[in-house]
This record gives sequence, structure tokens and C-alpha cells, in this order.
Amino acid sequence: MSAPTFIDHFGPMAERYDVVLCDVWGVVHNSLVASPEAHDALSRFRARGGAAVLITNAPRPSHVVKRQLDRMHVPEHAYDAIVSSGDVTRGVIAARPGQKVFWIGPERDRPLFDGLSLEFTDLEHADYIVCTGLFHDDNETPDGYRELFGKALARGLFLLCANPDLVVERGTDLIYCAGALADLYHTMGGEVLFAGKPHAPIYEEALRQAAAARGRAAPRERVIAIGDSIRTDMKGAALFGIDSLFVTAGIHAEEFGDRDAPDARLLAKVFAREGVEPTAVTRRLNW
Repeated sequence: MSAPTFIDHFGPMAERYDVVLCDVWGVVHNSLVASPEAHDALSRFRARGGAAVLITNAPRPSHVVKRQLDRMHVPEHAYDAIVSSGDVTRGVIAARPGQKVFWIGPERDRPLFDGLSLEFTDLEHADYIVCTGLFHDDNETPDGYRELFGKALARGLFLLCANPDLVVERGTDLIYCAGALADLYHTMGGEVLFAGKPHAPIYEEALRQAAAARGRAAPRERVIAIGDSIRTDMKGAALFGIDSLFVTAGIHAEEFGDRDAPDARLLAKVFAREGVEPTAVTRRLNW
């Protein structure tokens, strides 16, 4: 695999695209601080006639994600729409009306279930599991769920993962996400359904939203995904057949040497290991 192509600014390559599908955590903000440079880049892209859809593995409905963006002063003119893995998760739950759910996740994710026909119950009486994250992601690790998952396996329960991310930035810390639990359950032999990136349904919905914003659909060769996760953003783009821009100053930053001066050799090695080849690499999204 050839060395990755580094760019310092997105603007010069933006004319090649009609649609940007931009990750949120790690690009637009790090859950504590928003990125004015990223907002400016997305706004400029839209001003030139492009559509920018924020595509996130947040296990919450998109309107809840928007409220968080508003609190962080992410301007509405930076994007046309938001599509979350929470939206996809709600669609899966809605297709199983009245079933009993054992929910694994923090209380802050409860809005995901608003208005849905389901009953929360304990593991022994559940029809399936919905995982939105760890119960207490500030002090727990996935390994602490092995005993629980052993009981779930004995009942043959499938697990619906509302956030396929393994970790997410919270300031300068990395916090385990639902994807880490789902991976553990899968390796133990459990059946898992992933609602978000890198799987196709969330990309398909994002392109529908982009087409609605532009008044017409864009061919996939005119679509680019921007993100900081190799496992979800880059692999998802590759599987969906669209270009990608990898942001190094995100969850993988420490793997590549200096956060502001990533080692191209280390990048190429990780990309080769994961079987992805981003169209370009940048430190942070800016115009």
C-alpha cells in the first residue's frame, strides 16, 4: 500500500464532491470543545452548493444530537442534516413492536426509546438486548460484562448495538462505547446487529437526506466521508464505495506519534492492517 496523501486544507479538493458525510465526535467536536475550523470548512462547502450531512454513531435520535450541538455552539449553517445510529436503531426496534428489551447503557441515552412500543425487563425475560453503551462508562471496562454476556448467550439472545464505535473522545480521554461491548459479545459467540457505521443503512439514509437538501441525488463518486475512526469511518466509506478523508487528531492520534505531526509510516502500516486506503489524510478538518 502506498504512503497516504497528506493535505493541510480540504478546500482545494472540495470541488470534486457534491456531498460530505462528516463524522461528529472527533471532527466537529471532542464532546467538550467544538472545532471552529471544522464548522468553517463545512459552511464553505455548503456555500459552494454542496450538501453536508453529519453522520454519527451516537446512540440517540438526531434531534437530541442537534440539541447537544446547539449547546456547543455548532452553527446550523454548517450542515444540512444529522443522521445518527440512534435513528437506525429506532427503526429496528419499531419493526419488533411490543417485545421485551434488556437495555445496557447509561441513563442519558433513554431518549432513544421515546415513543417506541417496547417493554424494559431483566435479562431472564428479555426477547433481545439493546446496547447503547456501558452502564457507567467513566469507570467500567467491557471485560466486566463477561458474566452478564455468558447468561445472555445461554438464552440465545441477540444484541442490537446502537453505537458501533469502540471508543470516543471525551476531552483528552478515550471512553469505551457500545461497540466494545458488542465486539466482546460477538467474540463470545453471540449474534450482534450493528446499527451505525461502518454498515450501509446509516449511509443510505444520509444520502437520502443529502438528496433532499440538494434537490437531486449525487453519484457516489461525488461523495466523500470525513472521520477520525479507521474501523467505522474509513472502513464504512470503503464498504459503501465512496471516497474518504481521515482526520488524524482524533481517537487514533496517539497511535501515529505526535498528534500534530503524525508519522506517515505508522499511518500506512495501520491502514494496511485494517485494509483501508483513505483518499487523503489531514490533521484536522479545515478549509
